[in-house]
Amino acid sequence: MALNNPAFSNSPAFNGKGVAPVPTPTAEELQQQFNLPSAPQRSAEPMTIDGTLRVSLGTFAVLVVAAAIGWVTMPAVPFLWIGAAIVGFVLALVNIFKKEPSPALILAYAAAQGVFLGGISSFYEAQWPGIVSQAVLATLAVVGVTLALFASGKIRASKRATKVFLVAMVGYLAFSVINVFVMIFGGANANPWGLRGDIVFFDVIPLGLVLGVFAVLLGAYSLVLDFDFIQKGVRQGIPKKYAWTGAFGIMVTVIWLYLEILRMLAISRD
Repeated sequence: MALNNPAFSNSPAFNGKGVAPVPTPTAEELQQQFNLPSAPQRSAEPMTIDGTLRVSLGTFAVLVVAAAIGWVTMPAVPFLWIGAAIVGFVLALVNIFKKEPSPALILAYAAAQGVFLGGISSFYEAQWPGIVSQAVLATLAVVGVTLALFASGKIRASKRATKVFLVAMVGYLAFSVINVFVMIFGGANANPWGLRGDIVFFDVIPLGLVLGVFAVLLGAYSLVLDFDFIQKGVRQGIPKKYAWTGAFGIMVTVIWLYLEILRMLAISRD
């Protein structure tokens, strides 16, 4: 055999026994191997914009259908939307703190919030005719403008802006909780909007309108964070299941925007 040939046995490529030695990897090569993702991760289908769009449209379709149910059943079961709001809040917390997205829980959240939105929208429409269509159009306008600005690169998420956003959100949440207590324990003569209606600037601008504009700006930046998560996820090739996380984040923000705009319009009519 050729391996017994002295020319081969004396070659530096062999160890004298006719077997080629295994090269010792360098530290850099070992580090590169360590940084490689595992086989299941490399073979997993990555997250895409189209996939996230399909998931988002699906969840919003569930939301709209459930909202129609909530709207229709509002006269017969007036407090159904309150129960749906509680269920939706609990499901929101569960989805937020889950390490991995659950499509079933996200769809359940969309259904519960849809019933809630349909019921409360029916209530507002009975008090102020035409207000729901105005709120829907205004919400779509905010979402559309924010998406256009993000896609064009004119607005981006940054660490500093996100810190300011989080501080503002905590402050707004604290005010909202206090305002709820004022509305509940303020007595019969209390303003139905609480501090939002009691405090008026220049005798014509209620605090609720100022806070409404502030909340819409917070909601718009929250959308930027949602879009940024999706964009980075697609670029980094994370598993496609996280498209549900992106869809859930957008839905939570859009629902919040709609409710803030609905309340702001109602305060302006009062």
